[in-house]
Amino acid sequence: MAGIQVSSSLLLSKSLPSLRCRREIVGARVNAPRVHLGVVSHPKLPIRYLVDETETRNGYSIARHDTKSSDDPRVIAKLYAIMEAVADRVEMHKNIGEQRDNWNRLLLTSINAMTLSGATMAGLAALAAEGSPLMALKLSSIVLYVAATGLLLVMNKIQPSQLAEEQRNAARLFKQLRVQIETTLALGKLDINDVNEAMEKVLALAKAYPLPLLGSMLEKFPSKVEPARWWPKQRSKQGFVGKIEGNNGWTRKLEEEMRQVVRVLKQKDLAEYIDLGSKALKLNKMLAISGPLLTILGALGSSFVGTTDCSWPVMMGVVAGAVATAVNSLEHGGQVGMVFEMYRGNAGFFKLIEENIMSNINEKDVERRENGEILEMKVALQLGRSLSELKQLAAIAECSEEFASKLF
Repeated sequence: MAGIQVSSSLLLSKSLPSLRCRREIVGARVNAPRVHLGVVSHPKLPIRYLVDETETRNGYSIARHDTKSSDDPRVIAKLYAIMEAVADRVEMHKNIGEQRDNWNRLLLTSINAMTLSGATMAGLAALAAEGSPLMALKLSSIVLYVAATGLLLVMNKIQPSQLAEEQRNAARLFKQLRVQIETTLALGKLDINDVNEAMEKVLALAKAYPLPLLGSMLEKFPSKVEPARWWPKQRSKQGFVGKIEGNNGWTRKLEEEMRQVVRVLKQKDLAEYIDLGSKALKLNKMLAISGPLLTILGALGSSFVGTTDCSWPVMMGVVAGAVATAVNSLEHGGQVGMVFEMYRGNAGFFKLIEENIMSNINEKDVERRENGEILEMKVALQLGRSLSELKQLAAIAECSEEFASKLF
């Protein structure tokens, strides 16, 4: 018992210094001087659906924009809502464009396979003996030709290659509109007019390149070729007759240069692509009529095989099928409808540049125009030229045969 008491006393004596040290440390912590930091203001977090930098919707990240505190939050919210809708439309047009491009390839392959099979059976029917083999081959050939004719009529009506090109253009233009909205948000000084302008552009694009086929599909064989229009109409304004030297980047010389550029665009580039579009349309009409006509002739020739000793039925049944396959491959394999839409879109591109320039020149208040130097730079880039080349084009516009655009 005495040993146990001695050991316990030794343990207590060893632990007392450590306990005293801990008490001193705790006391020092408790009695430490308090530092007054004052009022701490936490930064206000932006609204999630406005500027969430990490969130990605429909494959596009919503970037952060430094908008000024004077901008109306409701205007900012509306612009972001429009931008999200535009991003969704980009994906919709992209997916539908791929789908309609698949239509073109699959329908063309199926129609050509049926047409060649019908021609082959018509030739075999001429070699078959009378009776069931002859009748089976004749009926098979007629059925295949008739089915090919029906599918070809539908294909020529909707022009899948042209539909795919429309959707590709729509996806590209909606992406461009999204970038324009982002630029507007980044520059600040927003008002309700920016929202209205963005809405008008979205609606104009939706009208120019509709998604559904039934009811709102664009006419594939119009009576008159006109440039594609995907922007809202601009109101005509009276010209400015006062002094403009040095106002918002505009001078009399710059105005005259821009007028000369517009003159070249109208007389050369726009007229050239309208003419090319007319030629492509005429070729497409001829091919669209010839294909079904040839398959019908093939069906008629197959129906008369074995009924006469003459060779014209089998000649008609086989040759018409072969020529129909070549015609269909040229029309849809060569994507003549897509070429027509491409020419029409290029003409619309030049028309947009023309209207943009003239709307600025005709604006009465120079300060409300787009800055002249910036507009000149934009036009030069859109036409694939440098600023010096654009000035040179305006200087020799009346005596030169050169086109305004160097891009296409």
